[in-house]
Amino acid sequence: MRRQFLLRRQFLRLTAAAAALPAVHGIARAEAYPRRPVRVIVGSAAGGTPDIVGRLISQWLQERLGESFVVENRSGAGGNIGTEAVVRASADGYTLLLVAPSNAVNATLYQKLSFNFLRDAVPIAGLARASLVLELTPSFPITSVPEFIAYAKQNPGKINLASAGNGTIQHIAGELFKMMTGTDMVHVPYRSGAPAMTDLLAGQVQAMFNTIPTSIGYLRNGRLRALAVSSTTPEAVLPDVPTVAQFVPGYEATSWYGLAAPKGTPAEIVAILNRAVNAGLADPKLKMQFADQGATVFPCAPADFGQFVAAETDKWGKVVRFAGLRPD
Repeated sequence: MRRQFLLRRQFLRLTAAAAALPAVHGIARAEAYPRRPVRVIVGSAAGGTPDIVGRLISQWLQERLGESFVVENRSGAGGNIGTEAVVRASADGYTLLLVAPSNAVNATLYQKLSFNFLRDAVPIAGLARASLVLELTPSFPITSVPEFIAYAKQNPGKINLASAGNGTIQHIAGELFKMMTGTDMVHVPYRSGAPAMTDLLAGQVQAMFNTIPTSIGYLRNGRLRALAVSSTTPEAVLPDVPTVAQFVPGYEATSWYGLAAPKGTPAEIVAILNRAVNAGLADPKLKMQFADQGATVFPCAPADFGQFVAAETDKWGKVVRFAGLRPD
């Protein structure tokens, strides 16, 4: 615990450094940045929400800064392959990482990582946050969160709770729910969200915390039933659906995205990227594109994003340890 505390302090000190240190040679480098294409590493396959978010912000940065920002998908090991590729890259601003909840979860889920994200990365900016929805197959006769909790307590081990894979946001959202409600449900991990959704629709599993864009069509046509959203405030696209927190005070689980760079990246380059990102998040067109993915923009300074990631790492670390989770 002390080591984790020291690493969080180091991460926050690196964050503070990203807003300071106006060295002359650093300013010279920043004035010329970027001079060649920049890689944005996404630690998951093409086509998913992280990939789409990465491509949206890369397109904006390319238009804003006048140089190519190219998304590279480095999937595998729960996002660790992509993260390691970035933290081992040159700290020159030309290799960036799309940060996701897996970066917070994996710090505890994986026991023998060859890197430590809080130590080896510098936060740049937040991008977006998105709620999940707790949804049921219609054949499961439950219509509210209190009913769901009561049924789970009366029937331990009888509810199958699907996820897009071990350690994913869908998984840990469910584990947090189990931890905070004292319920016993069976986690059923799939290789991705698509087969999990297929079995949920077919009634092979009873429940799932899933992303709203993936679910909204099925919720509207009645093929799935929404019990609650995982954010602390209601979602505009599901205005009649309550929050989990209304029944489980303090509950919150959101998917979120940001940008980071290798430790040692010049503070001036971090500042250039942060300003460009935040300008994009204020642009109505880009905000709407994020909204189409069920996300709201998440503008913040490097220090604020660093504090957020550190807090998420601590939060999900407690859940991982409580549930005794291990990687596949």
